[in-house]
Amino acid sequence: MTNAPPRVLVAGIGNIFLGDDGFGVETVRRLAAEPLPPHTELADIGVRGVHLAYRMLDGYDTVVLVDAVPGDGPPGTVRLLAPDGARPPAGPVAVDGHHMTPDAVLALLDHLSETTGGGRPRRVLVVGCVPARLDEGIGLSAPVEAAVEEAVRLLRTLLHEATDTPPGAPEPASGPAART
Repeated sequence: MTNAPPRVLVAGIGNIFLGDDGFGVETVRRLAAEPLPPHTELADIGVRGVHLAYRMLDGYDTVVLVDAVPGDGPPGTVRLLAPDGARPPAGPVAVDGHHMTPDAVLALLDHLSETTGGGRPRRVLVVGCVPARLDEGIGLSAPVEAAVEEAVRLLRTLLHEATDTPPGAPEPASGPAART
């Protein structure tokens, strides 16, 4: 009996038309230019949080959400959050198809996994960055732009841990990791 290799999804969340809210999308875009461990998938989710919740039911061992998140630190502070232990209160799930935070996506995921019997990922992490501005406009602020490279380095480490591959390991002979 062989064990299936661990599957990992890295999902960039955010609205590129709202300044630093585009942090997750830009970080995943930059990560896509690098070699990735086998069985790693990248997704530019943008504002499609409902789509993400359904996709997370698709048998991933680890899902990493990348997004701008509120925080106490200065703009550009990168945080690794593990929301697995905290569950939203029971009750109706508020769904706004174009504005779903990682917490809202996880609440919908819990609801969907209960009602459909779908499998939740074993591990869910959030790589977040404290934004400087969330007003209309394309482009990241200077501190958040600088934080993208730090987030990419953190993601590389997380991916190698999640897939049990050493950093710098070659991609599988079948080609690059899936990118959607």
